[in-house]
Amino acid sequence: FIGDDNSNLPPFAILSHTWEDDEVSLQDLSDPTKKCINQRGFFKIKSTCNLAARHGFKYTWVDTCCIDKQASAELSEAINSMFYWYEKAAVCYVYLSDLTAAEDDANLESALRECRWFGRGWTLQELIAPANVRFYDRNWTYIGDKSTLSETISSITNIPVGLLRRERQLSDFSVACRMSWAAKRKTTRVEDMAYCLLGIFEVNMPLIYGEREKAFSRLQQQVLQATGDLSILAWTNQHPATREYSALLAECPSQFAWCSGIQIKPHMSASRGLRVTPLEIELRTGLMNRFDGSGQWFVLDLFSSVGDNSVGVALRRYRGSEYVRWRPDSLVLF
Repeated sequence: FIGDDNSNLPPFAILSHTWEDDEVSLQDLSDPTKKCINQRGFFKIKSTCNLAARHGFKYTWVDTCCIDKQASAELSEAINSMFYWYEKAAVCYVYLSDLTAAEDDANLESALRECRWFGRGWTLQELIAPANVRFYDRNWTYIGDKSTLSETISSITNIPVGLLRRERQLSDFSVACRMSWAAKRKTTRVEDMAYCLLGIFEVNMPLIYGEREKAFSRLQQQVLQATGDLSILAWTNQHPATREYSALLAECPSQFAWCSGIQIKPHMSASRGLRVTPLEIELRTGLMNRFDGSGQWFVLDLFSSVGDNSVGVALRRYRGSEYVRWRPDSLVLF
């Protein structure tokens, strides 16, 4: 993608895959000796281009060789633009290198569940963003598209069928629900677990490799400030009773694993007076007072629901009007 204006892109195909050994970089492709044709990743690029040509496309985009990863500014722009590029693609080819097409639907679903592609962080936006997603096995045999396989994909990923079929939009789902889709996914670098979710939440932020878990904290700050959706606080500690108090923001997406059913209450907003900084979340809202054998504590309404219950988190007063999360291994349903 060349230039600042990508609004008039010609029709193009785009590849989604899992990175493996011996991928072809932009530098490899630019090498006049053309040694890259002997690399394992070259066959994947060539097969993608051949498939796109058969479908009438003149242009194909492959992330391994279409980004100069040695240029930090270009890499940052690419990652912040990735969702947009996949969304604008006329077709997205998903190459499942560890799948051999099964003969019947039952075996296919079982085989798909074992594919690495469904467990990687970056492939989440590559599944959701494009309208037309076509799946191919290791031999480039077509096995179905996002719509025809929607029930199976939903069962594997926990992403609602309505979103996969484009009957609903991302904005229809709470932040906590969207986070839950990433709960079981992994990335090679710690920071990428945050960066791969930028498009899912329609936010942008600079990349700082080396910041490790701080990247996910920055992402949550950006999302909360942009949306005012307090369901982002509806995470729970993966290791119950390991600590009594915690910060308000989660440490990683896996802490949202149970949040797929959380919905935003219609016509309710928590954004009044909302201010988010790396050190605190400032919000003008009422708290519900509670007493039990442990003393006084408070409930912060997240303006969200699960089933017939409203969702909140327990707080304890730290000093003055400052509070900390209490009992982070559970939520308060009321």
